[in-house]
Amino acid sequence: MVEATIVMPLLLTLLLGFVDFGYAFYQWNAASKAVQAGARLAQISTPIATALSSETTTQADTTLVGAAVPADTYDYVCTADSAGAASCTGTSCKSGDTCADQTFFDFVYDGSTSRAGMHDFLPNLEKSQVKIEYTASGLGYWTRPSGPVPTITVSIVNHPFQFFFLGGLLGFDNITMPSMLSTVTGEDLKSTWP
Repeated sequence: MVEATIVMPLLLTLLLGFVDFGYAFYQWNAASKAVQAGARLAQISTPIATALSSETTTQADTTLVGAAVPADTYDYVCTADSAGAASCTGTSCKSGDTCADQTFFDFVYDGSTSRAGMHDFLPNLEKSQVKIEYTASGLGYWTRPSGPVPTITVSIVNHPFQFFFLGGLLGFDNITMPSMLSTVTGEDLKSTWP
């Protein structure tokens, strides 16, 4: 009886620790799948950065028409605040303008009836933890009718691992998950999603 009393808390802590770290591994895999799904949705939908569509079509220098757009010509980073309102910063975003299309940010985050969004794969993900970046990939050409061909990077930042049992038993705090990201090359940036 005495031996069981001494060993039981240790075994219980070890068992619950395995459960918590297994759940942390599950959260890691879910976050990885969420950024992959988010990158695919961003790849096939209208860009969240509203100024991006005009990056290659408003070139005033007619000598560049049909020439390749160099890499790093533009860079837009789209995020959301704690209330979920999207905004982008970037090359052609004017001060005071959010430069973001909330509908398409929500589409990447929530998905649609036929496509799963990032939130479907990682239910405790908040909009403020999603970052979507559009950068010039060196593909596409000036005055391209369908707009630029960006490199799209979708990442999850400042998302916590949650500990249930170890938090209560040993006082562990949630720890911040390392940034997860997925990068794809943009396809035909059309004006609607499928």
